[in-house]
Amino acid sequence: MIRFLVRRLAELLATLLVASFLIFASVQIAPGRPETFLLGGRAASPEALTAIRERYHLDDPFFAQYWHWLSATLHGDLGISIQYRSDVSSLIASRLPVTLQLLAMSTALVIVVGVTLGTLGAVRRGPVDTAVNMATSAAVATPSFVAAIGLLSVFSVRLGWFPALGAGDGPADTVWHLTLPAIALALPFIGVISSVTRASVIEQAAMDHTTVARARGVPERVIIRRHLLRGSLGVIVTQGGLAVANLVVSTVLVEYAFGLGGLGDLLAKSVTIKDFPVAQGISLLIIALFICVNAAIDLLHPLVDPRTTLGARNTA
Repeated sequence: MIRFLVRRLAELLATLLVASFLIFASVQIAPGRPETFLLGGRAASPEALTAIRERYHLDDPFFAQYWHWLSATLHGDLGISIQYRSDVSSLIASRLPVTLQLLAMSTALVIVVGVTLGTLGAVRRGPVDTAVNMATSAAVATPSFVAAIGLLSVFSVRLGWFPALGAGDGPADTVWHLTLPAIALALPFIGVISSVTRASVIEQAAMDHTTVARARGVPERVIIRRHLLRGSLGVIVTQGGLAVANLVVSTVLVEYAFGLGGLGDLLAKSVTIKDFPVAQGISLLIIALFICVNAAIDLLHPLVDPRTTLGARNTA
């Protein structure tokens, strides 16, 4: 376990280092100049332009800018936002709760609905299984941003059942505002988890221990819980963890479409106006969350599936 943790930590740090360089480089080569936004289209004297570029280290060589940003980041300083003129860490902290609430609701939908549909399709073959397969295939083929547009036009604009914009105020209002975004974000991953669960449950149903349990007269609900779902738990946890990791990445377009004001919405706007510090800080945080979720999957998998070991899973 200690050797595995050390190895995973080293891989995490190396991945974050490479990711930080790619993030910094991609933002730097994007078209546009940040001082144009700062000036708001107004003419400025050469002295003013020089002061702006010195403050944000825009005239430094590329690797000097990267080292300055990386060293400051390691000390917890993500810089000052060009757009908001405030500390990037404070901006991220203020927007993070909305994103975490959206991810929590989406994760719950993915796990509960996906596992339920997959199990239902596996144990109820025939029309029910066909309907589940058709629904999950359509869900997988529907990108989150397309689902967001469809849900907005139907349930917000036409029917008026849900608000179109904002994250709400208070627990109940927040859940009401985040329902459509959570469904749009979770929809394709529900299809993935349902398909994986269905295939695994069908495989478990054909095994000897399940056949023996049925021959002994064990109730079907007990067989589903103790044999089918328990035997499928390792696959479900692995795919569910990967789905959660991808949910983190997919929040950007969904938050922007619904105007939630979370990290994804802030990232989209920051990239548009080339707000270097904000775009780099949020991108690095998203990648760190993605890597941490994958590391948590590796740690959790042997607990839910004793047939695997940390070393074997890591080298597979």
